[in-house]
Amino acid sequence: MDKNELLKVLTPSSQDVVKIFLTAVIILIVTKIQLLSDRLSALLIALPLTSILAMIWMRHESKIPNQATRIEAIANHAYYTFWFVLPTLPMFLVIPWMLRKGHGFYFTLFVNAMLTTALFWLLVVILKRFTNIELM
Repeated sequence: MDKNELLKVLTPSSQDVVKIFLTAVIILIVTKIQLLSDRLSALLIALPLTSILAMIWMRHESKIPNQATRIEAIANHAYYTFWFVLPTLPMFLVIPWMLRKGHGFYFTLFVNAMLTTALFWLLVVILKRFTNIELM
């Protein structure tokens, strides 16, 4: 990708502004619902809303003229998202455990970011060694 292509991709469009606004509204709604119900907000956040929105945007904005190729790109996005989610799952058990043990919030986030990174690379190595799945 040359400099002009990179600038074109990184320059926000009016559709980008809509996407930013919609994403912000979803996050705002979920954080407001959390004030009423931890469980309901967790359920809403657990839904793959951002992935669904991303796939909708990919479907409608794609510069790929061939529909079969565009659909394949969206299918690949969903497929790889599955694998990338797996190493994040332990974080949702470790964070509450650490916080309840009295660890600081930012320390807990840092530890879990490192744990997730390590688990991600472990998954990459395992999948590459034992399957034909290559994440990186």
